[in-house]
This record gives sequence, C-alpha cells and structure tokens, in this order.
Amino acid sequence: MLSGGLLNINFGGFVPLSTVDWRGRSVCTVFLRGCPVHCHYCHNVELQGGADSRTTEEILDLIQSSRMLISGVIFSGGEPTMQKDALIALAEGCRAMGLRVGVQTNGVFPETLEALISRSLLDLVHLDIKTRWEHYPKLLKVKPEVTEKVQRSLALCCEAHKNGTLSEFQVVVTLFPGREDDVAYISREAPDVDFVLNQGVTGDITPMSFYELKSLADKIQRPVRIRTREDGEVTYKNGQIIIADSIVLTDILQARRKY
Repeated sequence: MLSGGLLNINFGGFVPLSTVDWRGRSVCTVFLRGCPVHCHYCHNVELQGGADSRTTEEILDLIQSSRMLISGVIFSGGEPTMQKDALIALAEGCRAMGLRVGVQTNGVFPETLEALISRSLLDLVHLDIKTRWEHYPKLLKVKPEVTEKVQRSLALCCEAHKNGTLSEFQVVVTLFPGREDDVAYISREAPDVDFVLNQGVTGDITPMSFYELKSLADKIQRPVRIRTREDGEVTYKNGQIIIADSIVLTDILQARRKY
C-alpha cells in the first residue's frame, strides 16, 4: 500500500474520474467532511458534518486506482483545508505518484494553504469568495475574524500566483439575484487572477441566466469564466464568447437561448 503518513481523515467521498473540476485536465476528486461555514446554497450540505474515519493510506489507495486515467487530484468538501495535517499527507502522497494537486476552498484556513504552498505541494486553488467583506458575518453567520482569514487566504494566493509558487489560481463568485453588486467589489479585491462567475442554484430561487452573468462581466471589463448548468464553463473576453478556443459571436449565441 501507498503511504503519505498514516493519519485519520474525515472522508466524504471519491469521484474516480472528472473532466470538469480542473480545466484542461482529467482528475479524480476527493471530498473531505466538515466545514465551519454553513452556506444556505451549499450543494454538499451533507458534508458539512458527519463522520467517516479513514486513513490517509486508504485514500491514497483510492487515488492510485485512478492513476492511469488522471494527471491530478482535486480536494473538495466540505472544507478540505480544515484537516490540515491529513491534507498535507495526502498531497505528499499525490506528489509521490507524480500528480498535480488542487483544492476547492472557502479560504477559512489560510495556514493550511500557506503550508501546502511553502512545501510546493499545491498547483491550483479555487477560492470561493462569498460576498463583500462587510457582509460575511451577517450572511454566513461567522465571526469577524473568519472574514480576516479569508482575506489572508486571498492575499497569500495572489502573492504565490504572482511569484510563480502557485501556478493556477481562480477566484470564484457564486451569484444569486440581488447580489449583483458584489461582483465589482470582489473584482477589485482580486485583480490579475482568473475570475469565475458561477451561477448559484438553490431552492425555488430562479437562477441568474447566462445573459445576466455576461452583463455583469461587461460592467467589470475583464476576462471571466462563466459557469451555468445550461452551458457549462464559457470564457468571455473582450465582448466575445470563447468556447473550446473558438470565438462565437455573442448575438448568435444569444439567439439560440431563451431567457
């Protein structure tokens, strides 16, 4: 069996092959349980709590089972950085297999991100910025110091991406009707990185359309990636929609949609 340091980990699930979690790569996805931020729109609400104790060795064996099909591993949740030591051990085990490592995180545990980056164990960070900083305590029901931790995560990932120690970094903004003003604010907080506008889906609320998200991108005047259930991920740059490296005129794409 493979070993990345025998530690217990609160395990949430495993997807042996994914082509959507890391743009341009086939990866496996490991879900870890536990999250201190209870977003009302969370798609993995069952992973916010609960327990399924496994060893890091068991998880690395799962990853090894996909090794011939993948070039990387995404750790998601829940909040994967909540389990610092175990995540570091898993990342080390992935490196020993020659795999790239990415995390999807809310940024509440900057010390984990810092440790992974300083050890050269991290290649991709998807950082989910929920709203403007002053709204964090009320919207997410967290203490002000949690907001400061997310700010620290953003700053250290921006710096690591700038100096080349983090090769890929995305700031993801999940949007619902009524939160449109957050986009320009977060965009100013996170310049010069990949910026993703993600269609929020929850309950009976009508999701924002691709056209509405594209209009927000026009206002901030920067390249973005737009993610919706209908169209997957689309790159929008300089007023043009780019799908699979082909430019599609905006009016043609709009004509085939019903809003």
